Order: sequence, then structure tokens, then C-alpha cells
Amino acid sequence: MSGRVFAIVNQKGGAGKTTITINLAAALAETGARVLLIDADPQHTAADWSAVRESAPPFVLIALPQPILHRDVPKLAVDYDFIVIDAPPRNYEITRSAIAAADLVVIPVQPSGADFWATRETVKLAKEAREFKDTQKSVFLVSRRKGQTALGRDIREALAEFELPLLRADIPDRIAYAEAITNGKTIIESQQNGLGAKDFRVLLAEIKEVIA
Repeated sequence: MSGRVFAIVNQKGGAGKTTITINLAAALAETGARVLLIDADPQHTAADWSAVRESAPPFVLIALPQPILHRDVPKLAVDYDFIVIDAPPRNYEITRSAIAAADLVVIPVQPSGADFWATRETVKLAKEAREFKDTQKSVFLVSRRKGQTALGRDIREALAEFELPLLRADIPDRIAYAEAITNGKTIIESQQNGLGAKDFRVLLAEIKEVIA
């Protein structure tokens, strides 16, 4: 059986896609899975992260910022248990291709009005893809949540408008994530027993429930 494909997508920048992609891939690799991370962002953010590492990452990483992901990913998936795609912001064609390639589309959304409004285009792309791939699933993930704020609760209520599932797990706005990425590490390498590593293990457990 070919690997399962997760696409982390949002047309708006600043949603934390690369941080989520890298650390979700690390959480998958921690379980012993064979993991491929595809950096589909023309700015090569994930590839740049890999370049500053002192050793190879715990997963395979390739840069493929092309609108042909839906064509190439099935061939790549044969050799992996999971593929995680870091889709770019503000690039309709590549994002659409990443969504078309995915079994699960994860849409991270920051708790802000601007992010909520910008999510509409991403949701539209995900729903269009579902018409051609009815086994595909899409979910929201609240990202960069700042404590137990009213804004964090409000975004969960607002996202109900789009009629897509919202994960119970969320990703808080932790300095530890930025520090780990800056140092070329995953949060699991940086703080194996810390809260940040736990965030992604909890997220992974819920994602596995969704795709079961």
C-alpha cells in the first residue's frame, strides 16, 4: 500500500505551515515510519531549514515547488509510509496541485479575522478537489494560539461556517518552535520531553484517528 499523503495548506502566509509540516514529519518519523517531506514552497523554507542542520533530518526532504505534485506524488508514495507537503502561500496552482495529491488536507488558521477571511479561498480549493477524489478529507487546525484567549475560542466558532471538521488539538504560539527551526532542529529533537513535542504527538494521534 502506498503512503498516506498530508498537505498542509493555506493561501495566507504566516499560518505556521512550515513549522507544522517539519514537526509533524518529525512526529511521524519518531514512530519509526518512513517519511518524505516535500517542500513545495518556491521560497524553499523547509529546504533552507534542512541546510543549516548539523546532521540529516529524521525524514527525507526534497524540494518540489511545481504544479505537478498530483502527478508526481503517487509515484513517490510507493517508497514511504507518509508524505507531508509544505504548500506555499499565495500560489494558486501549486496549492491546488498539493491538495489534489493529498489524502488529508490540513488547513492551519491563526486566531485572527484576517486569517479567517483569507481561509475562504483555501476551503474552496479543498472542496473542489473533493469532487474528484471523494476519499479525501480536509480539516482545520488552529495554529499559533496565544493562550486561552477569547480570540482562540471565537475562531473555532467562526470556522464552523465552512462545514469542515476542526481538530481538537491545536498548536500554541510557543517560542520553542521558532528557536528549534532557527537552529535547524525539530521540536522533538530540541525538547524531546517538552510541551512542544507533546503538542505534535497529540496532533499526530488525532490525525491518525481522522484517517483511520
